[in-house]
Amino acid sequence: MSQDIRVLIVDDEKAIRDTIKMSLEINKYVIGEAATGRAGISQASEFHPHLILLDLGLPDINGLQVLKELRIWTQVPIIILTVSDDEQTKVDLLDAGADDYLTKPFGSQELLARIRVALRKGGLVEATPLFTSQKLKVDLSERKVFIADQEIKLTATEYELLSRLARDHGKVIPQSVLLKQIWGVSGIDQNHYLRIYINQLRKKIEENPSVPKHILTEPGVGYRLV
Repeated sequence: MSQDIRVLIVDDEKAIRDTIKMSLEINKYVIGEAATGRAGISQASEFHPHLILLDLGLPDINGLQVLKELRIWTQVPIIILTVSDDEQTKVDLLDAGADDYLTKPFGSQELLARIRVALRKGGLVEATPLFTSQKLKVDLSERKVFIADQEIKLTATEYELLSRLARDHGKVIPQSVLLKQIWGVSGIDQNHYLRIYINQLRKKIEENPSVPKHILTEPGVGYRLV
């Protein structure tokens, strides 16, 4: 499973990075490294990892802030490495989008097992702030959308819907998930909201909105961006 799977290690302690790197490379993972939070965010956009190991205590910005910034544009599995065993800290991390956490010190076999589980759950999707398909480009880090290099204007709701589809491009996102994430619990039964905004998006990004090539409907299930 690990062949050609890229893992980004974001930790300011070189000894820890070296230990993790050695263990993962033996198991055929391809490794990227960063020693600060900002470098980690930059590396994530350039290295396109399939999974990120993120230290909580970084010298510039803490791991929680890095996690929140990464979650703006990627849904790849993120496992937090922390010396804290505080329950509230763990709750905050999971609520912010962490897939798992490991309390230091930890063994290599446990780390490998956690990685395998996270990859099985998340699927093999690489982190990238850009979604491109034919003339369409969605820049998730800059919150901009282009058709043939011409920026198009979307409403805040239109962008949130398109960006949610772009972060998990190729996957079918259930209607109930989209409604809850964009309109909250009160919007779960408002399927007409989704139909209205999907139609508006198609008019803006599709060459022929009646025969869409980007935003596809999976009848009775949801939508996916291809």
